[in-house]
Amino acid sequence: MADYYKILGIDKSAAPDAVKKAYLKLARERHPDRFTDPAEREQADRFFKDLTAAFNTLQNPATRREYDESLTQPQRTAPEDVAADAYARGLQAYQQKSYHDAVDLLRAAVHHVPGKAEYQAALGRALARNPNWVRDAIACVEKAIQLSPRHVEYHAELAGMYLAQGLKLRARRAAEAGLKLAPQDPRLLKFLQQSE
Repeated sequence: MADYYKILGIDKSAAPDAVKKAYLKLARERHPDRFTDPAEREQADRFFKDLTAAFNTLQNPATRREYDESLTQPQRTAPEDVAADAYARGLQAYQQKSYHDAVDLLRAAVHHVPGKAEYQAALGRALARNPNWVRDAIACVEKAIQLSPRHVEYHAELAGMYLAQGLKLRARRAAEAGLKLAPQDPRLLKFLQQSE
């Protein structure tokens, strides 16, 4: 598990204002848009995701308390275990409509086990809740389809995301791909009709 205090450069007793101040300072200094070199930009992007996760966790008293408690427990070290734990907690956060927390946790699951379709699809669902993250949501669901092409639900989710963005041709293709697997699926038939 990442050390959020270390990422932000603060100690464990830091007040919420200090958390915010540290985050804003690092966000200005290390934002990916500040880098032109692709390798540096990718590294900055990874750091920025960790930084955002650290801020979102530590600025909220409830998630900070939970994070602090997790530091005292034995740590899971196998990537599959870390991913499974993050996935389970991400689904719980999603059900509680805590979408930012869900995204952070599901990103962690995907980071540790990128080849699991259900993790990619769940991250896509959570990302789709924020209009600014729809492109990333679509990419995640597309990846889920690559990993598990016979999963009808993923095709339906992709068609719905495309329709929501006004991309009717792409929505139609996604719906048609799903209908090859499940010709009578009502959701896919509806999306196909809406994409005309």
